[in-house]
Amino acid sequence: MLNSFVPADRSLCVLHPTKFLTPRYNMTMEVTQVLLNAQSIDGTVRKHAEESLRQFQEQNLPGFLLSLSGELAGDEKPVDSRKLAGLILKNALDAKEENRKRELVQRWLSLDPAAKSQVKACLLQTLTSPVLDARSTASQVVAKIAGIELPQKQWPELIGSLLSNINQVPVHVRQATLETLGYLCEEVSPQVVDQDQVNKILTAVVQGMNASDGNNDIRLAASRALYNALGFAQANFSNDMERDYIMRVICETTLSPEVKIRQAAFECLVSIASMYYEKLNNYIQDIFSITAKAVREDEEPVALQAIEFWSTICDEETDILEECGVEFSGDSEIPCFYFIKQALPALIPLLLETLLKQEEDQDLDEGAWNIAMAGGTCLGLVARTVGDDIVQLVMPFIEENITKSDWRQRESATYAFGSILDGPSPEKLAPLVNVALPFMLSALLKDPNNHVKDTTAWTLGRMFEFLHSSIIGTPIFNEGNCQQIITVLIQSMEDAPNVAEKACGALYFLAQGYEDVGSASPLTPFFQEIVQSLLTATHREDAAESRLRTAAYETLNEVVRCSTDETAALVLQLVPIIMMELHNSLASDEREKQSELLGLLCGCLQVIIQKLGSSESTKCGFMQYTDSIMELFLRVFACRNATAHEEAMLAIGALAYSTGPGFIKYMPEFYKYLEMGLQNFEEYQVCAVTVGVVGDICRAVEDKILPYCDGIMTQLLKDLSSDNLHRSVKPPYSHALVI
Repeated sequence: MLNSFVPADRSLCVLHPTKFLTPRYNMTMEVTQVLLNAQSIDGTVRKHAEESLRQFQEQNLPGFLLSLSGELAGDEKPVDSRKLAGLILKNALDAKEENRKRELVQRWLSLDPAAKSQVKACLLQTLTSPVLDARSTASQVVAKIAGIELPQKQWPELIGSLLSNINQVPVHVRQATLETLGYLCEEVSPQVVDQDQVNKILTAVVQGMNASDGNNDIRLAASRALYNALGFAQANFSNDMERDYIMRVICETTLSPEVKIRQAAFECLVSIASMYYEKLNNYIQDIFSITAKAVREDEEPVALQAIEFWSTICDEETDILEECGVEFSGDSEIPCFYFIKQALPALIPLLLETLLKQEEDQDLDEGAWNIAMAGGTCLGLVARTVGDDIVQLVMPFIEENITKSDWRQRESATYAFGSILDGPSPEKLAPLVNVALPFMLSALLKDPNNHVKDTTAWTLGRMFEFLHSSIIGTPIFNEGNCQQIITVLIQSMEDAPNVAEKACGALYFLAQGYEDVGSASPLTPFFQEIVQSLLTATHREDAAESRLRTAAYETLNEVVRCSTDETAALVLQLVPIIMMELHNSLASDEREKQSELLGLLCGCLQVIIQKLGSSESTKCGFMQYTDSIMELFLRVFACRNATAHEEAMLAIGALAYSTGPGFIKYMPEFYKYLEMGLQNFEEYQVCAVTVGVVGDICRAVEDKILPYCDGIMTQLLKDLSSDNLHRSVKPPYSHALVI
């Protein structure tokens, strides 16, 4: 019954570590113990074990992989050693970094076929293990190997072996097989698997979801496998009967008693909305009923996926409308069914209900997610999809709740208003925004609840981002009103970090809206006060919370970038201040804080350099600082921090543009860092920026670059021919060669 999983010679999978030792490799401890030691709380023991494993891998890779696969397959082995063996195996086959991934693939393909066969036999045997962690790890490793070998026409029997056993094995093996098929579909391109095998895979996983024995482990594994297999199902979704069957099983699975199974089923619906939007017309009403029930009544993980379905439909319809225009002919290649527009009367009340489900202690830092946030995000996507039609459906909710005593009602009304500001026309929104603006400013200062103030500041930022000109062009936005806005935002920078961060964001978009106003800006009278308040915010003891420090510097940059010649002298006064901040940061022992600050300060100096270098009135005064600025940038390069290196390189590019031919005096000291940047394959963003700086310097110093050309050209040509360089960097390299 398990003939496809268990090798004929079981001794292949019952490996004794010493069998694979070479004369050069002197590890005397059993692999099991080494793996356990590698997880020891004793740092010395752990480090020694890690070094032993590294040496074993370097000196005898086939033996290393065989020992690990044998460890994973050994049911008598400790669970902890088996899990680590599987993890190391997986990491020996795959990596996130593209060049490393290619290297590992080639290393596996070049192994002796007999050794590879033994490893694969052990992995397939592990799928029969009674230990869940071992089976699950083996499933992932089998899929990684399949992702390497199937495109090479190797291991052709794998899928057939898995499928032939799926209905004839114990429950735990069937579960592991379905899990393996799911991971395999995630790793392998659909073009690699023939349609007959695709049909069998889909049949197996759909039958697993609809398992007559009701085993939840099988149904969950099958549901998750279907999620990964949907990309293989183009032909099946083009067949009405097959599509109907798949959709029926998924919809039935959304009613499972088990939360994880329901969640997996809704995840399948979300994926179908993205992949097969054009096939949903016959099912959309039933799906709305299912999702509405889940949003209102189900556990949060399920409800979030139900909301995500409608967010995905919004994304699809927005893309179609943007790509093809609003009107569609009957034979349009990509039809828009206007599901969102048709569902508006029922969908909007459903989403507004979710906004009232905030958590009292919800985390307002970036990355927090709950039903209220998901509902507001979806509401914003609906606004982008249908435009003006959403306003009349949302405004009654806002008007009813915005002044209620319950903070949840006030916050939800504010969130709803902010969410619909991107999509409807300015003509539709401007009257509403101008009425709301004074109310929002008052709420930002006076509302007693932190959540309400946080959302209010965010909404003000959305007003300035999307409707700046509409607000500015109305009588309500006069000079006094401008002062009121700035006063409120500055005062809010002293509030809790999450509120202060949102206030910075609002000021960012307010300043951005004045970028093209010419020589006079309403912000000019307040420039110094704004700058001082932002600098004060960066020095708060809690500035690391809620990204406040980052937001303050980014806003300072935007305020400087959008400033006019009237404030150029004030911008010049910022130079020694930021230089001192950078100097202090370089001397700091707080490594985590330093890592963040170096990049922010270099970025700030870059904006200041660009601003002052382009203004004749301040260029002369700025030049007195260039030597000291360059010295600070060179000190930044001595710190091992990729983000800081990137920002420092960009700032040096701006400095080269501002100083012109005079920049050549910095080249003797700077050249080594320029060369290091061009050689930095691992942090390819730094490499790409360095290429751009080469161009900036060449344009600045012209023929004075000649003494450095041989080294630069040698490195550029070397990089162009290298397989280790990220592909996104090579087009800029070609541009640099032309310069």
